[in-house]
Amino acid sequence: MVAMVVRNSIMQLSATLIALLSIHVADEGHAVNPSCSCIRFTAGAGGATRGTFSSPDFPHAYPRALCLLYTFIAQPHQIIEIVFSDFDVYKDHVDCSRGDYIKVYWEVQGPGPPGAINERSGWAKQLCGGRADIPPALYSPGQSLVLEFHTGARQTNATGFLGTFSFIDKRLFETEGVQLPGTECDYQFSRSGNRPTHGRLYSPSYPSVYPNNVRCSYHFHARPKDRVKVVFEEIFLQKGDVSCLRRADIIKVFDGRDTEAPTIAMLCNELTGYEVLSTGPSLLLQFTANSATPGQGFAATYHFQPPPDSTAADSDRLLKLSFGKAFESLGPEVSATTSSCHQEFNSDGTKHGTLTSPHYPLAYPSNTHCHYEFFGRGKERIRLIFQDFFLYKPTDGSLECSNIDSLQAFINVDGRLENVATFCGVDLPKPIMSNGPKLMLEFRGTQSSRHARGFKISYSFVENFGISTGRQLKEFPCAFVYNSTEARNGTFASPNSPGPYPRDTECSYFFHGGQTEKVHLHFTHFDIEGVSPCEAESASDYVEFSNYMTEDNRYGRYCGQQKEFHVESERNFFKVTFRSNDRLDGTGFKAIYQFLEASDEYQAPISDYASSLFPLRLWLILLVFVSAYLHRFYH
Repeated sequence: MVAMVVRNSIMQLSATLIALLSIHVADEGHAVNPSCSCIRFTAGAGGATRGTFSSPDFPHAYPRALCLLYTFIAQPHQIIEIVFSDFDVYKDHVDCSRGDYIKVYWEVQGPGPPGAINERSGWAKQLCGGRADIPPALYSPGQSLVLEFHTGARQTNATGFLGTFSFIDKRLFETEGVQLPGTECDYQFSRSGNRPTHGRLYSPSYPSVYPNNVRCSYHFHARPKDRVKVVFEEIFLQKGDVSCLRRADIIKVFDGRDTEAPTIAMLCNELTGYEVLSTGPSLLLQFTANSATPGQGFAATYHFQPPPDSTAADSDRLLKLSFGKAFESLGPEVSATTSSCHQEFNSDGTKHGTLTSPHYPLAYPSNTHCHYEFFGRGKERIRLIFQDFFLYKPTDGSLECSNIDSLQAFINVDGRLENVATFCGVDLPKPIMSNGPKLMLEFRGTQSSRHARGFKISYSFVENFGISTGRQLKEFPCAFVYNSTEARNGTFASPNSPGPYPRDTECSYFFHGGQTEKVHLHFTHFDIEGVSPCEAESASDYVEFSNYMTEDNRYGRYCGQQKEFHVESERNFFKVTFRSNDRLDGTGFKAIYQFLEASDEYQAPISDYASSLFPLRLWLILLVFVSAYLHRFYH
């Protein structure tokens, strides 16, 4: 037995836990470090399922030269959850490799009892830092977990940590599908017979980290006229905002039975409340993990959704089914039964049309309150182009749209409806685009006048993100290819240009030149929300460039409002990546591309010269007239 050398403060902590849990000394050879003292928390039969733990002397500074093991042992059907409520472990090195740190062990890589962790077990995480670095909840993949708290000789005022542990039934995180025989994590979900119309699915080992070098397929098969709706409640793969094309861990959603179907979504990094809806009765979700630093994975729900019913009696049911809690959060005014001019537009009926305010082109009535809901499917986005816009606005000179006649646009962000645009007055708004297959408009006309004719809007359900050039690739949600064999030069732009680009969107532009060619890009307009260096810490959207499909840090990221600039490739391939988050947005970019021989210098097209010289010509003409006038005046 390893001698238990515990300070008085640790003894006091242990005494408070004896009534809840059994505390034992770890057997020699079954500890990560046999020289460490150990406190053991065991979920015995009929015992407590949760408790607290802390560093010695907390909330005062912890002792120096300490090595203490917190060992948690659950029942075979359980996993362990660790949540830190306070965290202050002195950071001596950026990667916590020296000084004070907590090592987390949950991998079994050596001999010993089943589920045991011993001195051959590899640590999974290393933690240190202040309250700003407080770790997210930790979950063991199996029934054991060890925290090794190590302190160095350097004297500090760090106070340590306070946390809670829970023993959780891992059966709560079982995927509710039929696992395919002979596979590690492939499942099938079918709507037939008495099988449920909805359920849950998870990545392997969720809520703990998923294994690396794994590929899981989730096959959904609904009835012939039904759709498949999947809502990702949580996705935690890797931190950051790196393009999904550069991630080794990724979720791809295909709009059909196999990977030959069009790609609805490519998901990576961290997301919450992301929703997809198939165009037909089949959907394939494929999760691939090849990184050396796997994340927590994903938790999602699925629903076999019947075809939309356009009858007024079922309007509320459709809204609640599609918008969920986001619909309920708006209150009863959104209901078709209380709105005087509620309308729904579904892409099953038509892909485009016209929407007008009540009585257009005559004045809309006062106290008008209307809701317009748009429901797409697959990778469709809703795009609205304003043809006419004239709302009553007081003549007090106010620039705000609050408490006056207005039209608001809402999209679904993190499972809730969020206002992304508010329009008032008489200025014609720029086009707007949804971040997914749903969008809601709310019109409030409280005042009106005989001149306030309202609005006329063209709507369309688009799959090309409003990008009209290039050839769209079905292998990606938003990707376009430009070949020099098809056009030596042309233009390309951000999604929904000239309007603000949609949120939560990643688009790629691939330029393929001949063997001896290069690619020259001339950006004539650039307005991407963010601040340099356009990193995730500043919640910046960005545009980046690469000579390869994979990572290329030569060019860096571009964001903010930029004057005209040029970018040139170093080879005959060039990739442009645009990525937006769920926060603010800008008007995007417009650019000219040109394929050149590698030895050629860029020359702007004649049309560019003409447009750039036009203001100069006006000044020259004005100068000639002024000179002639002055000559006549003085002579």
